[in-house]
Amino acid sequence: MNRRLFASLSLALSAVLAAPAVLAAPIAPDVFIRDLSNDILETAKKDTALQNADLNKVIALVDSKIIPHTNFRRMTASAVGRYWRQATPEQQQRLQDEFKLLLVRTYAGALSQVKDMSVHMLPLRARPEDTDVIVRTQVRGAGEPVQMDYRLEKAGDTWKIYDVNVLGIWLVENYRSTFAQEISKGGIDGLINSLAERNKVAAAARS
Repeated sequence: MNRRLFASLSLALSAVLAAPAVLAAPIAPDVFIRDLSNDILETAKKDTALQNADLNKVIALVDSKIIPHTNFRRMTASAVGRYWRQATPEQQQRLQDEFKLLLVRTYAGALSQVKDMSVHMLPLRARPEDTDVIVRTQVRGAGEPVQMDYRLEKAGDTWKIYDVNVLGIWLVENYRSTFAQEISKGGIDGLINSLAERNKVAAAARS
């Protein structure tokens, strides 16, 4: 994965991590994305600990803001693909936990890159009655604008994110092929162990 795509995916996940703790209902999907994107940008500009990728601070942000407003179970299940149904409830929970930690560790550094960035909303191509939509945006900064799209599902009067697309690559799809290879070699437990090992190595590198 090239550095520009990595940085862009990082910013995408950072935006996902910024979902407001309380959302007014009902709210349009593009307004939801606009508000949460602006929230993370402003939060990162004011918080030096987040800019320095303080992992505990990022994890706290995830647990308080991303989880209530992201269908993370669906995101993980989609990344695991057809093997998800073969996993036990305990394995499914382990997969969610390790996948979340992988994303947090991988994209925590993005918070140091947002000082000069802004989010520009593109026209929403959806009908008012739609419950599954794609919200398109551009992230603008010192370089060329970066395409960033979000897949959202409506849950009651609010919206939940379940995938992110940067530069034409959907996050879930990008992980699905890698996860499938791990499962073909070692089964569900093999994937869990692989994710856990990657997180362990990442933690050791930061210590």
